[in-house]
Amino acid sequence: MAADSARDPANDMTRRRFLGRAGVAAGGTASLAMMGPAPVGRVLIAGGEWRDRPEEFDAAVPTAWFDLSRTLVRTTPGFTPPVASRAFAYIGVTLYEAVVPGSRRYRSLRRVLPGLHVRQSADHGLHWPTVANSALASMMRLLFPTTSDGNKAAIDALEASFPDRSRRRVKRSTLSRSVDHGRSVARTVFEWSSTDGGHEGYLRNFPTDYVPPVGPGLWVPTPPAFQPALQPFWGTNRCFAIASGAACPPAPPSAYSEDTSSGFFAEAREVYDAVNNRTPEQEAIALFWSDDPGVTATPPGHSVSIATQILRLERASLMEAAETYAKLGLAVADAFVACWHAKYRYNLVRPITYIQSLIDSDWLPLLNTPPFPEHTSGHSVQSRAAFQVLANLFGDRYSFDDHTHDERGLAPRHFDAFSQCADEAAISRLYGGIHFRPAIDAGLAQGRCIGRTVSSLPFRRRR
Repeated sequence: MAADSARDPANDMTRRRFLGRAGVAAGGTASLAMMGPAPVGRVLIAGGEWRDRPEEFDAAVPTAWFDLSRTLVRTTPGFTPPVASRAFAYIGVTLYEAVVPGSRRYRSLRRVLPGLHVRQSADHGLHWPTVANSALASMMRLLFPTTSDGNKAAIDALEASFPDRSRRRVKRSTLSRSVDHGRSVARTVFEWSSTDGGHEGYLRNFPTDYVPPVGPGLWVPTPPAFQPALQPFWGTNRCFAIASGAACPPAPPSAYSEDTSSGFFAEAREVYDAVNNRTPEQEAIALFWSDDPGVTATPPGHSVSIATQILRLERASLMEAAETYAKLGLAVADAFVACWHAKYRYNLVRPITYIQSLIDSDWLPLLNTPPFPEHTSGHSVQSRAAFQVLANLFGDRYSFDDHTHDERGLAPRHFDAFSQCADEAAISRLYGGIHFRPAIDAGLAQGRCIGRTVSSLPFRRRR
């Protein structure tokens, strides 16, 4: 578990710890005298009912929904890594904005995120797990309209599966208002999402009006599929925490050269040797972090999976989960905008093209090269951004086993720090033959900048 010194105890009130300190007072219509003093986080309202705070409920609702979101990303056509990162961000913002009116310690992001105008609900005793359930179900339907009928049925089934025990003492009118509030927030956030430049990106991953530049050292489609450029305009999309795709600019790539004594040639040779001389452990790392679209929930989905595992290990509260998923979503979404801005600024050739042309015409990487330019590495940027956020929330020195690919038969991998996890995800692209080292190193620095920017947003109220 995370070191206690790396965390703020005042902000670490999961439902497990809350119940241990305060207990749960009886509800219903008992008199104030019988109920005793209100425990921390609960407010007495008319009729003798307690109004619960989202800090008081566990994270079962959001973790189940984010599990399903990864399935939707994996199985819905068109959800490439940039498109998936965007979806995770809006799902996280929806959850957070839906439940934050019930918290005294957190505040809405409507004055922080550009263009977000969520109407602040007057909290009249809403049931926060029901709010979260309704908001997430609604947002999934809005963001995945082209998903399969089976997936749509899974959304309906999950929404219907949460009449939990805490609802038994809640009035029907309260539950109805809670559902309405969740749906309203989802509609508002979705309307806002439609103006960011990435709306319905799953329908246009390969725009036909993009003409890549031509010249020595510039990107060209790569084998085996020779696909055109993926989402070449993504770097111009509206961001969440950073000002634009040009923010957190990475160091440039090495100067292109075909001279065998040049630094660029040496970088290509490093990739060539890394693939040809890889150890079984390096191959396992490359395959574990490959996270190919259609086979997995993509790299941002891997980050979501790790966050979900941590929230379950921590027995986190609903409010803690909302903060975690919102911050993680903002980080991976901004990471892909910034990374794509750099990729299509430099338009650098991929290792496979250079190596086959100048070193070994028969050489193939361990992994298939994805269809977009080299610099910076998307794995490096999004992983470092995501794990920087998790490190800021839970402490960097956090020991855990990553079970993301258990169902695919890949053994879990152990980490003793989130930074270690990010570094391994990044270097996996060298082992797989996908990236030159400068794209990895510059990508890690770019992602760290984005993660720190997200972590600095004013989620918490001033005390």
